[in-house]
Amino acid sequence: MIINEKRLTEEPTISPTASVTNVSFDSYCEIGPHNFIENSHFGDYSYTGQFCFVQNTLIGKFANIAAAVRIGPTDHPYERASLHHFTYRPQMYGLADGEDEAFFDHRLSRITSVGHDTWIGHGAIIMPEVTVGNGAIIGSGAVVTKDIPPYAIAVGVPARIVKYRFEPDIIAALEEIQWWDWEPELLKERLEDFRGPIGMFIEKYKQSPLLAEEGGVYG
Repeated sequence: MIINEKRLTEEPTISPTASVTNVSFDSYCEIGPHNFIENSHFGDYSYTGQFCFVQNTLIGKFANIAAAVRIGPTDHPYERASLHHFTYRPQMYGLADGEDEAFFDHRLSRITSVGHDTWIGHGAIIMPEVTVGNGAIIGSGAVVTKDIPPYAIAVGVPARIVKYRFEPDIIAALEEIQWWDWEPELLKERLEDFRGPIGMFIEKYKQSPLLAEEGGVYG
């Protein structure tokens, strides 16, 4: 058995080949090689694989983002007579000084949201202003153009929901428990419960009096 000896810290682990601009991180995050990340936030324990491109995105906790994923791709002004760079970056071509600030402000406003404990498969694309719910899975190569509900599994181009990970009562219970807000000490203490049957996990922690005191309130 190969043992992964990597140890993450509360400070983000960022590959030296990654480009990271205007990005904030919570604890135990990791950015893989050859990533381009800008104007985004990563919640606790979230990570990316190689060659990811993330812009203008809020990423929750425990997000699992595979290689070659693109989230929040920027757009061109297709409603104009030309959608080329020269209309909003005229200084690049010696046509005018400065940039089209209103256009770039609009780009920044188109926030994409990826929920807690999500899995974004290899090569998936999630378009601007889309929300991917907690616990959802996006299949490899999918193109997500519409919101995906919590715990749904979506695949294809454009992405469509093919099933849900759990029955509605299980999904509702997990959304109520909000284990992703537990402190590291609780995750360590309850690690074996995560490895067991989902029904036993729900039975043990739903409506537990510990939840309100030890991290069950969604932040």
